[in-house]
Amino acid sequence: MANCVITIARGFGSGGRTIGKLLAQRLDIDYYNDDLIKLASEESGINLELFGRADERVKANLFKRYKRSYGEWTLSPDSDQFVSDDNLFNYQAKIIRKIADTSSCVIIGRCSDYVLKDRENLARIFVYADKPTSISRVTELYGMTPNEAEKRIASIDKARASYYKYYTGKEWNDVQNFDLCINTSSISFEKAVDIIYDYLKQTNKI
Repeated sequence: MANCVITIARGFGSGGRTIGKLLAQRLDIDYYNDDLIKLASEESGINLELFGRADERVKANLFKRYKRSYGEWTLSPDSDQFVSDDNLFNYQAKIIRKIADTSSCVIIGRCSDYVLKDRENLARIFVYADKPTSISRVTELYGMTPNEAEKRIASIDKARASYYKYYTGKEWNDVQNFDLCINTSSISFEKAVDIIYDYLKQTNKI
């Protein structure tokens, strides 16, 4: 059986990142989030700061002709587009593909569900929560006021949606893009992990 790769897209304040960590621990597999851009920087030789600036940010041009096979090509250092956002994304996608080829893992965000969409044994998860729950979590976690938290959530989710639309041509929160969607508004993160684990067992992915 192919490596089991679980991708998790998540709304800000939904707990998707924490759920991904807990799931990876339960399955005893690798977990990738921010370290993906570090690996992409090492692979390309491009400064890490440039990857950080381009990471899941809003794109000015939302009419990109997206490609089906991100990560299968990258530009050479002598290209004037070597440090363009698109080339940075392709290096990141290249790392995502390489990781998926190497071992079972959990990957957070970065259009990984789309980059790996034709792969066997892929589980695409979307984690979300209602606004009051998300605001409460962000307020507690980051020490913001509820008003600040609401604005932060709206800004980050808008950026993620635009980023996803730009590189995939699809809507970020469309349930048809995913195999399993989980609302964490009224369940614990541990329960969400149980739900994902049961899904993986029932679909013979683990």
